[in-house]
Amino acid sequence: MNQSSSTSFYYGLVGQDAAMELCQCVTLLHMKVYYQPNWTTRATSSVLFPSFPPSAVSCRHFVPNLTMGAPVIESLRKHTKAYLDCHLMVTNPIDYVETLGKAGASGFTFHVETSKDNWKELVQRIKLQGMRPCVALKPGTPIEVVYPLVEAEIPVEMVLVMTVEPGFGGQKFMPEMMDKVRTLRKKYPSLDIEVDGGLGPSTIEMAATAGANCIVAGSSVFGASEPAEVISLLRNSVEKALQTS
Repeated sequence: MNQSSSTSFYYGLVGQDAAMELCQCVTLLHMKVYYQPNWTTRATSSVLFPSFPPSAVSCRHFVPNLTMGAPVIESLRKHTKAYLDCHLMVTNPIDYVETLGKAGASGFTFHVETSKDNWKELVQRIKLQGMRPCVALKPGTPIEVVYPLVEAEIPVEMVLVMTVEPGFGGQKFMPEMMDKVRTLRKKYPSLDIEVDGGLGPSTIEMAATAGANCIVAGSSVFGASEPAEVISLLRNSVEKALQTS
């Protein structure tokens, strides 16, 4: 897939009406669902590339209650052709592949920390369901861990570098995570690289110039008086960086 810029946002507490309105501004809708008692569902917006249709979904990771899942995706799919990206923050992502695929998910992002022993089977199942396989890693996980997944015979097609500890919105962006992004971009020039956490007008340049071409933004969008303007700013920053790289 050729690099391009995309914008997405978390779909959670904001509700479907807000999501449908912002779907007109973004390329991807990113929904997160956490599977832990101390994790909360958040709503956000992201910047993605034109090559992605607009929409993403995230699911639980290390928790016992699924706050959002297939029913939300199925409902959204009835109203949009956007790219629905599922970020599974769960300990057993393989259990949700078929369900999310049938619901209409476009992309399926799992955490490498929970899939070290079965990621090959997981990627195969994701592909069989017609979804795009992607992998995420937390701040404390070395970037080298995802190399085998990117270089596999059936590889993941996007790497999500978390720029905050997953679980809560409104955290501060971790600039040191940009070293991971730069390393990935140098090693895999055509790879889609997503960053998630603390992204907004004040941090987008760091992410874009490091090589991220997919930006997830939440608080900076939903907390803005003009969300569409913030989304446009984020997208423009990424597209500018792509043109000059």
